[in-house]
Amino acid sequence: MAKRSGTIPVNTFGNESDEGITIDRVSFDTLPPLGDWQQPERHDRHSFFLLESGSVTMEIDFHQYDIESPSFIYLHPDQVHRIIGFDHVTVYAWALDNAHLNTDFVKLLEEISPASPLKLNIEQFNILSETADLLMKFWQRKNVPLFYSLLKEQGNALVGLSISLYQENIGEPDALTRQEQITRSFRQQLGINYTTKKRPSDYAELLNISVPYLNECVKHATGQPVSWHIQQRLILEAKRQLYHSDLSLKEIAAMLGYDEYPYFSRLFTKIVGTSPASFRPKNLG
Repeated sequence: MAKRSGTIPVNTFGNESDEGITIDRVSFDTLPPLGDWQQPERHDRHSFFLLESGSVTMEIDFHQYDIESPSFIYLHPDQVHRIIGFDHVTVYAWALDNAHLNTDFVKLLEEISPASPLKLNIEQFNILSETADLLMKFWQRKNVPLFYSLLKEQGNALVGLSISLYQENIGEPDALTRQEQITRSFRQQLGINYTTKKRPSDYAELLNISVPYLNECVKHATGQPVSWHIQQRLILEAKRQLYHSDLSLKEIAAMLGYDEYPYFSRLFTKIVGTSPASFRPKNLG
């Protein structure tokens, strides 16, 4: 395990001239020394990877995935990940920030996050790779105003295709029951507000429904009540910071909206089974 260094590193895709959108296609015929690639990090925007050939082993939020081509990976900016190994890889990688994304797509990406890597069939891979090739052509000419406009349009088309892959697995919104739709909306709001809104009533108010009905919908769709999901989202971020950063315990608690560290420590201990202080060295050992 790599040593922690300050806060969790944020990797910036491309450079300043990319203005929030970038794409590339890279190949590695043999396994190079990974070096900094093994450091846990976040990305500064929504990032997408189309594995054309080879294999990759990644750790994403404490889960390890052995990914064989052809596959597709989506990483939300919140997610902490690191590459453990890869071999004979060719991969398309594209990324967009919220400012360049269709507003509806931003909401949909919140709903599908966290998303596990997807194994693709040939038809799915061909559609994505052909669209990615076109996006690359626009990106290479992004300094021309017309092509920059097409770049943003094509980038959103590619993101839309990416989202549709996950919707095929979890169900189209129109096919969802009312309870499932409410649960999706709750998860979307939770991803945005978890550090400031910690009560079921906060989310019921945002969704303009009663607390009992929200709890009924979420429990029916997931098997767990609203309070459980709120706690799990907070604990996930706490684990990320404890595991990958040098922030103090009090700084992490404050980041998550807890002014009183003892309360945060009791909550963490109750859910995880060990205190924040003991969680950090145990998992870094």
